[in-house]
Amino acid sequence: MSDPKFKPYVPPEQTMAEFTFKAVLTGIFLAMILGAANAYLGLKAGMTVAATFPAAVISMAVLRPFKGTILEENLARTTGAVGEALAAGAIFTIPAFIMAGVWQEFNYLQSTALMLIGGILGVLFVIMLRKALIHDTSLPYPESVACAEIVKAGQGGATGAGYVFSMIGVAGLIEFLKNPSGLQIINDRLKTFIDLGTSKVRYLIEGKEVAVESFKGGTLIEAPLASPALTGVGYIIGPRLASITFSGGVFGWLFLMPLVLFLNGESLSAMVAQGLSWADIAKAAYSATIKPVAVGAMLVGAFYTLYNMRQNLISGISRGFADIKAARAGEMEEIRTEKDLRFSSVLLSIFAIVILMVFLYSFFTKSFGAGLVSALVMAVAGFVFAAVAGYLVGIIGSSSNPISGLTLTTLLIAAVLMVLLGQSGTSGIIAVLAVASVVCVVAGVAGDMMQDWKVGHILGGTPWRMQIGGMIGVTAAALVLVFPLMWLHSGTPGGIGGENLPAPQAGLMAMMAKGIVGGEMAWPLVLAGMLFSFALILIKSPSPMLIAVGMYLPFNTTFAIFIGGVIKFMVTKMAEKRSVAESDKEKIENTGILLASGLVAGEALMGIILAVLVTANIHLPSLVATATGGLKTLTSLLSLVVFMILAYILIRIPLKALEK
Repeated sequence: MSDPKFKPYVPPEQTMAEFTFKAVLTGIFLAMILGAANAYLGLKAGMTVAATFPAAVISMAVLRPFKGTILEENLARTTGAVGEALAAGAIFTIPAFIMAGVWQEFNYLQSTALMLIGGILGVLFVIMLRKALIHDTSLPYPESVACAEIVKAGQGGATGAGYVFSMIGVAGLIEFLKNPSGLQIINDRLKTFIDLGTSKVRYLIEGKEVAVESFKGGTLIEAPLASPALTGVGYIIGPRLASITFSGGVFGWLFLMPLVLFLNGESLSAMVAQGLSWADIAKAAYSATIKPVAVGAMLVGAFYTLYNMRQNLISGISRGFADIKAARAGEMEEIRTEKDLRFSSVLLSIFAIVILMVFLYSFFTKSFGAGLVSALVMAVAGFVFAAVAGYLVGIIGSSSNPISGLTLTTLLIAAVLMVLLGQSGTSGIIAVLAVASVVCVVAGVAGDMMQDWKVGHILGGTPWRMQIGGMIGVTAAALVLVFPLMWLHSGTPGGIGGENLPAPQAGLMAMMAKGIVGGEMAWPLVLAGMLFSFALILIKSPSPMLIAVGMYLPFNTTFAIFIGGVIKFMVTKMAEKRSVAESDKEKIENTGILLASGLVAGEALMGIILAVLVTANIHLPSLVATATGGLKTLTSLLSLVVFMILAYILIRIPLKALEK
């Protein structure tokens, strides 16, 4: 349901420059640059940095000298940020063609076609869902709120700008110090090994040789690296949603992983004796066992989420058809801030793209029947996961949008259908990966667009103009993104999939596509995850999908989000003890959001800068490369100190704001 009290920053009746040449050109430039930078980051680290915040700050910096309006800045950000979303979808799937051995090198036309079709479909699908999701007051849209606060704070004379931009500096400095491309001060991480057999706790420094005679089970946990962005996200979404997400991480890493290691103790000890580290073994075991369980849980959770959203989705689509009828009868005059692209044009475009995909998939599979089934699977899964991605972004933001998990679900369905249709070998694998590629891009772009359109909704942007801007950004990024992938594959020792560019998600996609089409798949684990999610539904768990997402995400990610939620809980309780008035509570809330917004933006900006430096082969000096073991131990503990600093900032400053 929508909020009748909501008022956008720019009123609907106000006329202001928005869809201009300088705004679109700035957005196109940002889409290409941010997409390319995040492509490397995703191949290297298996994750990307949400570009909404850097795109917002850069748009303000570029357009301000040209007297750009706030709506021009908003449109440039919307157009530019989608490049990162397209890159996320592309690097999680397109390299899988190489890693599966079905391509010897990147095919520009086929790769670009898959990215472009997926990107355009992602925009079109969420146009149909925009009203249902944007007006749902139960969705906090943490990163959208944060970005809108940044844009508003950036306007001349707006209060709170100091909070935002000072935290951008703090978070940027923290990210710079902890990144291996920076000073490497906290690159060495403390490892805590809990031996369940002897109940001893040992502290192991990464890289130190450890002799293990026997192993009866245990778990290996990295001391969580402090993430200002994720801490800020946790603060914004609050303790409840942060705790639900973290519970999945606890269940996966601290409950299931000890069982996996315990049951495989002897074989794992032999691997350690051969020189493998416990960290590598634990991560490999997690990917091979727990992640398939999480994927199964997400499969059920995704459809349960859609079931719970059915009224909003049906009302949103029904409202779209009603708008078509009213527009034809000349009875409707929507306000500027609610005008989407014509619903009939959107449906016709989707239909045309699906028909085009039938022929494209038929080319891949050498079979019209398989091509038709592939296109239908792509269309249905694309729409379903566009809705799910938009919903999840409304809860936890696009930075934690589990598009690779959603894509794995699609890949499972497509692979099974290909096997049933008799597709095998290279053509079957290509068909599965082609369907997964489009859906992955759809989910990434859909989530990003919903986040950006929520920002525009808050600021008073015009939806149909932002929607055209999104399609322009998708096109610009898709046309150039294959080139960085080609250069990285040919210019990096080992290429994509090697030690320098492991591309973990793409490797997992390639492995699963080959495994299913070839008749090898860990179905018991996937089924176990589905039953686990069903059990959560039976006991009326708050969000089976979020718990599954927490299982799938790295433990550091969910832990940092949880810490942010705990900090927000402490602020709320301290404010209650002071018996502050409602107006003062709102002041505390707004100050905290501004601070958290700056933390999210600062880490994202520095992440992009470091990715660009590495891509350009510019290496910063390592000032502590020869640090002693004692210093390494000390510096690894700085992450905990950083968490304490962030907690102090997010608690002290909002409460102190009452004194002003």
